[in-house]
Amino acid sequence: MKFLKCFYALLLLAFAGCKPDSPAVPPTKSYNAHGIVRQISEDRRTVKIQHDAIAGYMPAMTMDFNVKDTNELKNISPSDEITFKLVVGENDSWIEGVHFESHVIEDVTNNTVIIHMPTAELKPGDLLPDCSLTAENGDRIRLSDFRGKALAFTFFYSRCPLPDYCPRMSKNLSETRKLILDIPNAPTNWQLLSISFDPQFDSPAVLTAYANFYRSGDASHWLFAVASTNTIASLAPQLDLEVLYENEGITHNLRTVVLDTQGRIFRQLDGNRWTPQQLADAILAAAKMPAQ
Repeated sequence: MKFLKCFYALLLLAFAGCKPDSPAVPPTKSYNAHGIVRQISEDRRTVKIQHDAIAGYMPAMTMDFNVKDTNELKNISPSDEITFKLVVGENDSWIEGVHFESHVIEDVTNNTVIIHMPTAELKPGDLLPDCSLTAENGDRIRLSDFRGKALAFTFFYSRCPLPDYCPRMSKNLSETRKLILDIPNAPTNWQLLSISFDPQFDSPAVLTAYANFYRSGDASHWLFAVASTNTIASLAPQLDLEVLYENEGITHNLRTVVLDTQGRIFRQLDGNRWTPQQLADAILAAAKMPAQ
């Protein structure tokens, strides 16, 4: 009997010393995604997104996604292009990390898409809103990646047949770069960026070949990238840029912009009559602006 009492005492002590473990957190996986918002529920708990293929998880389709934190959809509206993370657990899924890219302009008639809106053009000193691009190496980049540098960018497309349009812009940037690099002790915090508005044709491989022709194999201070039509739709009205996609052709005007080290518009050169020296002078002046 004494043995049984000792046994039960030890058993009680053992149970008293054992505390239940905290419930295990169900494992989740997250996937980077990109799409266009089509509908948002009134309580902002669900959002219908027409999304691209989500690598490693699902093909492109339009479907409703749950939103745990409704603040994720703050300032997001239907027809907005967004990036987000799809989080998938054992029994549920939701989106988070929603980031606005641009507002989609959908005006399509007879295979014609016009990107231009009658709105106020940004002026020198105005901050240019950030946007996403695909660089010539396939990486996603943003204009904000160049903060701290004077950034000069122009628009083009590699199939442009008119020598006084896109080819002239590329030649001017080539000469501008040479002018700055030839200056002894010139500032080094500057960057040239050529942005294609032809995502259907100007793939990273096409951009690289085109860029190498004008850069003569030297990529220093000059990067080529391509913007989606949605990104162009967002930028165009702010810079009075006009782009007309019609069948296989693109009609456009010319805009070359210099941003200071804080991402504000320093100078805009319209048309094709400006000189490489004028652009070089603007870049050097913008590079001297203090960065925050």
